[in-house]
Amino acid sequence: MQKLIVAGNSGQNPGFDFLQECWNNNPALQIVIKKLLAKFPQWGIAIVDGVLVKWEK
Repeated sequence: MQKLIVAGNSGQNPGFDFLQECWNNNPALQIVIKKLLAKFPQWGIAIVDGVLVKWEK
C-alpha cells in the first residue's frame, strides 16, 4: 500500500508487474489502482474486463 501511495503522490510508475500482483492479490487495492490509472494514463496501463493490460499508443 505504501508503494501505491508514493506512486500517487509522485506520479512515478511502480511497474506493471507490481500493479498486477496487487490487483490479483488484494481486491481492496483494486480501488486504489483504478484511481491511479485514471490519474496517470501516461503509464500505458488500462483495465479491460476487470484485468490489467499494458497498451501501446
